[in-house]
Amino acid sequence: MSPSGSSGADPAVLDDEVGDLLQPEVPLGPLTTYRVGGCARRMAIVEHEDDLATLARAVARHGVDVLVIGKGSNLLVADAGFDGLAILLGPGFGEVHVGADGLVRAGGAALLPVVARRTAAAGLTGFEWAVGVPGTIGGAVRMNAGGHGSDMAASLVRVRVVDLWGGNDGVVDAAALDLRYRSSSLAAHQVVAWAELSLRPGDRATSEAEIAEIVRWRRENQPGGQNAGSVFTNPPGDSAGRLIEAAGCKGLRVGTAQVSTKHANFIQADEDGTAADVVALMAQIQAQVREHSGVDLVPETRLVGFAGRSEPS
Repeated sequence: MSPSGSSGADPAVLDDEVGDLLQPEVPLGPLTTYRVGGCARRMAIVEHEDDLATLARAVARHGVDVLVIGKGSNLLVADAGFDGLAILLGPGFGEVHVGADGLVRAGGAALLPVVARRTAAAGLTGFEWAVGVPGTIGGAVRMNAGGHGSDMAASLVRVRVVDLWGGNDGVVDAAALDLRYRSSSLAAHQVVAWAELSLRPGDRATSEAEIAEIVRWRRENQPGGQNAGSVFTNPPGDSAGRLIEAAGCKGLRVGTAQVSTKHANFIQADEDGTAADVVALMAQIQAQVREHSGVDLVPETRLVGFAGRSEPS
């Protein structure tokens, strides 16, 4: 079973057991930053760990495909939707606790920019980079998100993992997560309920100035609109954006999707666009870069519901 396919049980089998947590046929496009894509057969918005554990037991019993949404800032869902259970952690998982010892516990739904600003205001340094990443703590752990010279691995201590397929879960040390460039050992069916970070004492004014500079750089160098950030990972020793531009893809359009003219490793979807056009443009970019430089670009974007294309592991 995988979020990229539909081999699991019909999520309607969960209705009798956890129906109070479920909503049928929920559009996923509005929950992503691309704002395109179809519906999930079932959606659960979970506010507490007890409800998450209850849901996990039911999912494991029946073998239902699951998709954890997060902020949807690195996710492209097919127009046909996701024929499984989509899970969204509610505000109850968004709390941030800053300890006097530099340890920070942030819920899986806590927004990275919020954690960056909260820790800077508390006089801690080491997480300023995250202000430029529009995702959640949970998603950031799973993909080892990073930017501006740092990443989650630099400060992550441990995480609380809930396995929706009934496997081993609990508190896991960061060293056991195999954190590497834009990936980890966490699977799609493992939910990060909270993460603990270890940050260094710093100077509030210095950290807030660094945050302001990151925000300024982001506005000047990255496009707005309907996009999901970097589409492809950087090959070793090179930049995906440079390769895409060198292959003549900057500004390239397929239907309702276009390579940004501001940053070539971003794809922007038109209002009322389609996921099919976005994924077709991704394929066109890969083909042109391969022909031009011989490099096979690897998607950073999670692809869900596309036949023959799966999300990054």
